[in-house]
Amino acid sequence: MPEKLTPLARTLRRNMTDAEWKLWGMLRARPLGFKFRRQQPVEGYIADFACFAARLIVEADGGQHNGDPADIVRTQALEAAGWRVLRFWNNEILTNPEGVWTVIAEALRTPPAGD
Repeated sequence: MPEKLTPLARTLRRNMTDAEWKLWGMLRARPLGFKFRRQQPVEGYIADFACFAARLIVEADGGQHNGDPADIVRTQALEAAGWRVLRFWNNEILTNPEGVWTVIAEALRTPPAGD
């Protein structure tokens, strides 16, 4: 883990939003046998939740991410490195966790491109 990301990742783990906690509750049970890590450095970024075995990143986004060009660049960089990125709005996670879970489960059942 790059040294400069380590303290930030620890801070983000301690200060997760309600939506991130809800999502973590779904993911920490090792769904479909896959282990996720929270606030994990990946390719120079800190992913909200990353599953290395499935090359899957799940992001919980608040209103501050509405059309943020940095998020587009970040997603493109992660995808170019072979990661799949799923983004969910905080509101969506809190009000429709079943729908969010359905999308995540389908991604876990589908191998990454090239496998």
